[in-house]
Amino acid sequence: MAYPRTKRISEEIKKVVSKLILQDIKDPRVTSLVSVVDVDVTSDLKYAYVYISVLGSEKNNTLDGLKNASGFIRREVGKQIKLRYTPEIIFKLDESIEKGIHMSRLIQNLHLQKENDENE
Repeated sequence: MAYPRTKRISEEIKKVVSKLILQDIKDPRVTSLVSVVDVDVTSDLKYAYVYISVLGSEKNNTLDGLKNASGFIRREVGKQIKLRYTPEIIFKLDESIEKGIHMSRLIQNLHLQKENDENE
């Protein structure tokens, strides 16, 4: 169960990291097609798991670029959010959007197949 404080901190980190990715990270591997889906901060505030979604095929390359910039991102998060201890930023790929699209296609194909079977 997420406590209200960790939930607030997660939301603040999400805002800061999203802004940093859009405006401040100059790594060519990190494109503008990256979005922060969710941030999960552990209850001891030592780690912040940042779930990202990447549009396109360069997912691992983008993830490597973000991992490379994690020190910079952590420092900026520490400057912008007043915490006694700044959590370590850990990036993870969130593939729920791709899974949702895949499920939608499967359902659509089933509907088309059902219509074809009824018309025969």
